[in-house]
Amino acid sequence: MKHPLKRRQFLQLSAAAAATLAASAAGAQSYPTRPVRMIVPFGPGGPTDVAARLIAQKLSENLGRNFLVENVVGASSNIGTAQAAKAAPDGYTLLVTVNNLVINPPLFEKVAFDPYKDFDPIVRAVGFSSAFAVHPSVPATSVKELIAVIKANPGKYSYASPGLGTPSHLLGEQFRVLHDLDIVHVPYGGSGPAITAAIAGHTPICFAAMSAAAPQARAGKLRVLAVLSKNPSSSMPEVPTIAAAGFPGLDGDGWVGALAPAGTPKAIIALLNSQINAIIALPESREKFASLGLDLVGGTPEDFARDMRAEGEKWAKVIKAANIKAN
Repeated sequence: MKHPLKRRQFLQLSAAAAATLAASAAGAQSYPTRPVRMIVPFGPGGPTDVAARLIAQKLSENLGRNFLVENVVGASSNIGTAQAAKAAPDGYTLLVTVNNLVINPPLFEKVAFDPYKDFDPIVRAVGFSSAFAVHPSVPATSVKELIAVIKANPGKYSYASPGLGTPSHLLGEQFRVLHDLDIVHVPYGGSGPAITAAIAGHTPICFAAMSAAAPQARAGKLRVLAVLSKNPSSSMPEVPTIAAAGFPGLDGDGWVGALAPAGTPKAIIALLNSQINAIIALPESREKFASLGLDLVGGTPEDFARDMRAEGEKWAKVIKAANIKAN
């Protein structure tokens, strides 16, 4: 799995970013000639939507045509993903999505796409961690205390996730199974809606992207008990990792990547890859992504393809071990 950019790598990329943008834009005179649709298969407010809009704005500025983000929500991202898979491979429909792309095939009985055959990877742009959070009314300030509260009140609590098959959902199910907890999973169409439900107290426990949870935690609307990652979150470094909280094995970082329908011209894939790599390396982009708890990744289409395969194998094992089925 590719790791976030180290400081020296970032400085090197930053120094070359402006030149890369200019050079790649100069070579894009024949593309794009009309607006480009960027399908995000989740609702507004989550890391996928936020990252897509930041990248789309810069692509629009650099390439002289609008890159328009469209949220196509439903079936745990399967609807929007299938739309993208069926689109013409001409560079005018792109998919910006998360790990669900490779998680959903082993999770659902049937999906209308093959993540490896129907898409050409462009770049894995950013990574993000998941927050293990609760509504302030929940009488627990640690994961250990929360387990005790749930066991003392079987059937009372539910937890929100950004949707079936998201890393947050799978981590939540691992947590439930490992500790034999009587809690109900409630899927939503993205981290934004899941966080909103937790803030309102409809689902007082929440597993969702740290990028969406951190601002609400700072405002006192949520209490983050742990970060479901091997490393502390850059947006809330004071929050312990799940391993540091005493529960190793429940970590799993998410990623946001861009892809095109299979068969898209290689020159367009190369252009978009160089553009997005340069965009995320800009100091202003780094600052913005960091403020949202998103880590820069970048790399080649081949890097992303290898990451996808590794992620698919990893989560398939989790799904089988926890006997998780999509309803």
